[in-house]
Amino acid sequence: MTTLLDIRVPRTLDGLVERLADQKGATVEIWTFDDAPSRAAYTRRLADVGIKAILRSAYKPLLHFFLEEVGQGDLASAAIRYPVHAEAAERRFLSEAYPLAALLPRTALTFEAGIANLTYEVGMSDAAGRSCMHPVFAPNRITTDHLDQTVLAPTGWLRITPEGADVPTVDVALETDFEILFNRIIAALQTHPWGKQEPYFKRLDISVDMPGEDRPLPYQDEVVSLREALHEELYFSALEVFKRHSGKPADDRTLQPGQIVPNIRQSSGAIRATVSLGGFMEEALAPVSDHSLADSHAPLDTGRIRQELHALGGESFSSTSVIGRPVEGRLFPGNAPGVLVSAAQHANETSGIVGLLRAAPQLLERGEDNIGFIALENPDGYAMHRELCRDNPRHMHHAARYTALGDDLEYRAGEPYYERGARLEAFKRLNARLHINLHGYPAHEWTRPLTTYLPRGFELWSIPKGFFLILRHHSGLEAQADALIQELTTRLAASPALSAYNAEQLATYRTHAGEVQFPVYNGIPCLVSVNDTQGVPFTLITEYPDETVYGDAFRLAHTTQMETVLNAVDIFRRLESNA
Repeated sequence: MTTLLDIRVPRTLDGLVERLADQKGATVEIWTFDDAPSRAAYTRRLADVGIKAILRSAYKPLLHFFLEEVGQGDLASAAIRYPVHAEAAERRFLSEAYPLAALLPRTALTFEAGIANLTYEVGMSDAAGRSCMHPVFAPNRITTDHLDQTVLAPTGWLRITPEGADVPTVDVALETDFEILFNRIIAALQTHPWGKQEPYFKRLDISVDMPGEDRPLPYQDEVVSLREALHEELYFSALEVFKRHSGKPADDRTLQPGQIVPNIRQSSGAIRATVSLGGFMEEALAPVSDHSLADSHAPLDTGRIRQELHALGGESFSSTSVIGRPVEGRLFPGNAPGVLVSAAQHANETSGIVGLLRAAPQLLERGEDNIGFIALENPDGYAMHRELCRDNPRHMHHAARYTALGDDLEYRAGEPYYERGARLEAFKRLNARLHINLHGYPAHEWTRPLTTYLPRGFELWSIPKGFFLILRHHSGLEAQADALIQELTTRLAASPALSAYNAEQLATYRTHAGEVQFPVYNGIPCLVSVNDTQGVPFTLITEYPDETVYGDAFRLAHTTQMETVLNAVDIFRRLESNA
């Protein structure tokens, strides 16, 4: 193992207790990247030495203002003017308030664009008609990031107003432990001599121990998690560092740096980070589960996936992952238009696996032929997802999205194909006309708080907008594609649970992010486009917010995936026979 970095970062709040010792009588306002229990504890410590301190969150400040300083109470209305800044996306600060609209269902809530003063202007009225105005500061500073791009990024802040004074004498940005930690890790990646040959390593471990509790919110799967935000920031920033090193463009998905594994664990003591290079990890196999697939309340263990796939029968085909795990499929020859159903191209998107395994025997029972199934396309990423979920079971874990080479297997253009080989073989043997590719996306907000806040390159995916569909087709097949998507969404919308779920998510999305940027058919957003470069005439991609959900939420997810497969195959083959 090679160690690139091993550091301990002093807690910002510890340093402030010492720094502010001579500020007795002053009013001190502090914004840091700390959870509410930590900030409350340090507020008491400062009070014990005679300092009146108000500690606020630098992360999502408006949301925390309502959570910690307002509450719901008898709040009747709130009119909010959010900042608009030239160095940020137009609706960034409105997105940053998410999911406030869903948390105040009985409050008449309005949002309006303001000016670039980094302050939300909040006007509130109670049931008795009493009103007040509150400024809510959103600490940000313009900085240059690791791509040498100018960004407006959230930061810590310190404001000191002496006793008896009306204006602060100190009002400055404060680089916090959270920011220092991130910058030191990225600097270690930037300065290491990586060489020119991809992959640059087998496994890059970024391990962080930091205090702070996740804060679940009373709306669907939403949570405030600084640990998860740091995982996302580190993973995608690391990809950006390696893309730049390789000379590839920002939107490239062919880069193969190796397996990047940020593991951000909760601790009760010092903040520590290590960055090291090593070999691939062995998978810790769980006992094979025996519950019915319909009752699955959590992602399946690998052994169960393999067992269910083998039980289908048919002809076996396979390829091998980068680490050496099998990518197995089952094929059922025939004369019908060829269909391949696959899941877990992105291995942190787990509901499609269960949906496929539930749909497959039903398709076979009704006599469908010339059909193939690949239940787990990315077993190396899936093993990493299970590894990361041991410490943080509800996080998105986008590091598990790609393969052990660090690339998206769909974009692997040449030999060795590894995981992609199974899909290509199935296309050929089925003479496939339709590929149903089961995907998921974050079940709660996805942020990168130390660069652009919104996830760069994935801005449209930052806030969940319910289950939706993507249909890509070759030129000249527009009529058939439209018929498929219209009838499919009509059938899926017959589910009361799915319809209610989508309606709620879309309403909240529209408040914080604006209109969905593609059509909504029967309550289901759908993106239909021509793509003549894909290998089959039709590719139907499902997108369910399943990263990472459990219980009833997971059951609805895999049931929706199953119903999509069953209905799509039925509709498609009827359309093909009439074409």
